[in-house]
Amino acid sequence: MAGTDARIRLEGNRLFVGGPVTYDNVVEVIRTGDAAIKADDMLIDLAGVTWVDSSAVSMLLEWMRTAQTYDRRIEFINLPSNLADLIELYDVGSLIPTDKPAESV
Repeated sequence: MAGTDARIRLEGNRLFVGGPVTYDNVVEVIRTGDAAIKADDMLIDLAGVTWVDSSAVSMLLEWMRTAQTYDRRIEFINLPSNLADLIELYDVGSLIPTDKPAESV
């Protein structure tokens, strides 16, 4: 895995997350996402995520909690297959609104 910095970019109501999302950086990624979600409904695009560990599932659940607290709608799109696998493993798919997981490369 190259680098530990996630990239987060907000364009309108779309939040783009890229790079690795792991225990090393998940707190900062969550904070940035929380700020965007508190402001408006959000489409969160995870196509650029290169690596995840189980903390990425916690990130999605935290963002769901923030959305519910602030009465916002969010949806996660373009999930990397390894993140979709973790969501399935932890059986939390019913809690996380997603599109169809991206195909494995």
